[in-house]
Amino acid sequence: MAKVTEQARKNYSDYITKYKKIIDEIVIKEKKFDSDLKSDKVEKPEHGKIEIADVVLNRSSYYILFNTLSTTLLGVKNENYLNDARKAIYSSLIHIEDVVTNTIDLPFSELAEHLEKINDFSDIKRFEFAKKLAFTVDVLKEAFGENSKWKWSFVELEGRSATIIKNLINYRTLISGMDPTSDNYEVRMNHLMMVKKLLMNAATRYREKYELNTFRIDDFKLALNYLSALRRLHIYLGETNDAETVKKNLEIWKAKMEKDSSKSV
Repeated sequence: MAKVTEQARKNYSDYITKYKKIIDEIVIKEKKFDSDLKSDKVEKPEHGKIEIADVVLNRSSYYILFNTLSTTLLGVKNENYLNDARKAIYSSLIHIEDVVTNTIDLPFSELAEHLEKINDFSDIKRFEFAKKLAFTVDVLKEAFGENSKWKWSFVELEGRSATIIKNLINYRTLISGMDPTSDNYEVRMNHLMMVKKLLMNAATRYREKYELNTFRIDDFKLALNYLSALRRLHIYLGETNDAETVKKNLEIWKAKMEKDSSKSV
């Protein structure tokens, strides 16, 4: 690897300085929100948590940018900034989970109760946040690379993101909003397609983690939980054939898990 020149280091430092100031402003905003929340100064806590979660994702994006610039200008990956980005995403997840819960396979009637206080949060805003979260996780995962020591930790990050993105949907108005002539129909459909894809991915990834890394039955159980959540969604939407396909997969995967469990006794 070529030696990094002082001029290259200076160019890099100069380039990221202006963004560091933005990050400092974001951190101040986060701390103020947390302080106001603890002292009951936030008028709509659930709305505030979603807004601050969105801002925290911005902070994560800047850290990812710093690594990209380091790779481009210096020829060196900066894992410190990537780790900062990873921590920021987790912080964002925690804020949103406080609003929509982190329960993977929650009956939609119960989920609707949790979402009562953000009923006026538009379908567009929900989908925009979902896209931003999924994209940030994907970009960070790619930046770390296939051989990163954090490879398997991304299974949890992807799974928790999938859960949040599913739980953000307004299920009380979803069915009536599936009329192609209704406002924001395309937004709702795109959100649903994303959820289905992410739930299947989370199930597959947890099974891979079990079979290739941890060999822990708990990971396999999580894989089944994500499949179950996907089946529940298909049933809710009246997608009988898709629900039956997932059911068959669930039965096959459960049989595999029970067989493996009996071997370990």
